[in-house]
Amino acid sequence: MTGTPAFEVSGLRVEYHRGGARVRAVRDVDLEIYQGETLALVGESGCGKSSLGRALLRIEPAASGELRFLGRDIGALRGAQLRRARADMQMIFQDPFSSLNPRRTVASIVDAPLRHSRGLGRRAARERALAMLERVGLGAEAADRKPGEFSGGQRQRIGIARALAPRPRFVVADEPVSALDVSIQAQVVNLLADLAEEEDLTVLFISHDLGVVRHVADRVALMYLGQIIEVAPRDDFFRGPAHPYGEALLSAVPTVTDSPGRERIVLGGDLPDPARPPAGCLFQTRCPHAVGQCRTDPPALREVAPGRTVRCHFPKGFQ
Repeated sequence: MTGTPAFEVSGLRVEYHRGGARVRAVRDVDLEIYQGETLALVGESGCGKSSLGRALLRIEPAASGELRFLGRDIGALRGAQLRRARADMQMIFQDPFSSLNPRRTVASIVDAPLRHSRGLGRRAARERALAMLERVGLGAEAADRKPGEFSGGQRQRIGIARALAPRPRFVVADEPVSALDVSIQAQVVNLLADLAEEEDLTVLFISHDLGVVRHVADRVALMYLGQIIEVAPRDDFFRGPAHPYGEALLSAVPTVTDSPGRERIVLGGDLPDPARPPAGCLFQTRCPHAVGQCRTDPPALREVAPGRTVRCHFPKGFQ
């Protein structure tokens, strides 16, 4: 997919300190997210997906790197300027139980970004909140109730209404259905996809569920130990990832592959400790194809076909 970038990320690092060790959760990420697309960010738990999404919205500080949103450098914004910019950049959180204030009414939750970031008066903000509640299928009757009166799926609809009420240009959806019952996940995913299309939203959709990703994504970005290791159009990725990590992930979900007979690839070991990453390729400790070069030379993220990049010395199908 090509077009005008909504987000341009260059050299982004996010670091934490754990005891006396420095943990690099996001490692020198370069990424473009195009206007109007849904880019799915996938990978195992702990690989840095949420840290990357939160850093884009300036919820978590970046140790270094550049963030450009709609051509504007947002990395240096502070105070009122940052609050105004955040009205165009919203987040749908993973847990609909902890992300909503249980003491506030639904209307006051949904209209908060309108009053604080968009500067709307109380009446105009409430009208917009009621309209959004209707659009997510809850109705105006939900406005004066509190989150504890709703089911998990309904609470996530409230979270979607809150995120979309200020008419943002960009939304990070961080595992938006993983905390919900399987029976209602599809309803919420379809709602989010429909609203993204209607509002011409740019979406970073963070997920580990490849079935959901195949349904909603235009492109797929694969993350491992804080690095982006492959970016590909959705259909190309599901036909066959170029990186062995993506190949292993896809082999574990045969119902969403184009080759139902694909051999299951079982990776040995767990995700390495990000405070003590391996030398060379970060995936080499688990890769079934690793050779000497992989253990000493870190591979660069390189373009192997138009619109496809991979961080591997020996990408499948492009050697």
